[in-house]
Amino acid sequence: MNDLTATPKTGAAGFPLASASPAALGFHEPALARLRALIQSHVAEGHYPGAQIALARHGQLALYESFGSAATSPKAAATADTLWLLFSNTKVITAAAIWALVEDGALRFADRIADHVPEFAKHGKGDITLAQVISHRAGFPSQAVSSAAWTDHEQMKREVCDFTLEWTPGSRLHYHAKSAFYTAAVLIEAVTKGDYRDFVRQRIIEPLGLGREMFVGLPDAEHGRVAGIYEPIDGSQVPLKDENTAPYRRAGVPSSGGFATARAMVALYQMMANYGKLNGKRLFSRRLIEHVTRNHTGDMVDGGMDMPMHRGLGVHVRGNTDTIRGLGTIASPRTYGHGGVGSSYCWTDPDSGVSFAYLTNSRIPDPWHSRRLDIISNIVHSAID
Repeated sequence: MNDLTATPKTGAAGFPLASASPAALGFHEPALARLRALIQSHVAEGHYPGAQIALARHGQLALYESFGSAATSPKAAATADTLWLLFSNTKVITAAAIWALVEDGALRFADRIADHVPEFAKHGKGDITLAQVISHRAGFPSQAVSSAAWTDHEQMKREVCDFTLEWTPGSRLHYHAKSAFYTAAVLIEAVTKGDYRDFVRQRIIEPLGLGREMFVGLPDAEHGRVAGIYEPIDGSQVPLKDENTAPYRRAGVPSSGGFATARAMVALYQMMANYGKLNGKRLFSRRLIEHVTRNHTGDMVDGGMDMPMHRGLGVHVRGNTDTIRGLGTIASPRTYGHGGVGSSYCWTDPDSGVSFAYLTNSRIPDPWHSRRLDIISNIVHSAID
């Protein structure tokens, strides 16, 4: 069982990305100045209390900065050591654990979930494949589990297996906000015979050298580093009810409960930009990264996003449609990444080798949220020389 009261061992000594100046890595400094000024204006205008960004290229860190406040009462400045709630950016970390099992030969993307979790076949779900689940085509987008599953993983398994279908699997594309990656967590535990959080840490986080900067299941000793998470109501930033609690932080909700620094997220994406390698360490094969980061859903409209999302197997891809969420309108079509509801986006452009992470601590509704993400990502793309 995952010991969430102990601080886990760190990865390799020092952060896995060496630092270099933005100019040395081919970034246009005036564009980065515009990026900083825009984020500073957001904070000054009260859109969110604080933020953290990181920018990297070719295995080196060009930019890592914090803005504003990690907490509003009592007020505390955001620092390089602050951990941010990732929301659905967590999905990419959980997906990477699935990728590892595929490379181990323990799973295939074509496997049915019920091949490994027989009880999952209930309610007509017997033929749903792993690929359908993690590309949001499984047919149960609105299903969820109770908070009892945070500590009782047998309960988590029972509730996931009791999910009911809302449409024929494979016939539609619709973002499965919680249900897909709870299913992935149950699958990981069935295959590994252990806690999915332990597997994520041992196979993904620690090998990347991110032991103190990325968590799916946050130890109590690290809770003091966490930025509070808020939402704007009537002109004030109001704390979210569940997400600021110790039980939620410990839970490591596989779809949306991870915590990290921006530079940890940018390191994860630098590994993918380098086709499975980071700082000389091979985590995945090139072929695996190419497969999971390609567009598996074509121009199908995602019913949860009302636009084509070009879903990969854990990330989504820019593609060539007029609109896309978070990655930037002017991005290379091969740019891929993921967001966190109302708060953040992380992505990489394999054509330029650039990765970017933008994390904030307020869950802001659309249309403002999506508009600012497009502007911020476009500024970053414009900085690439």
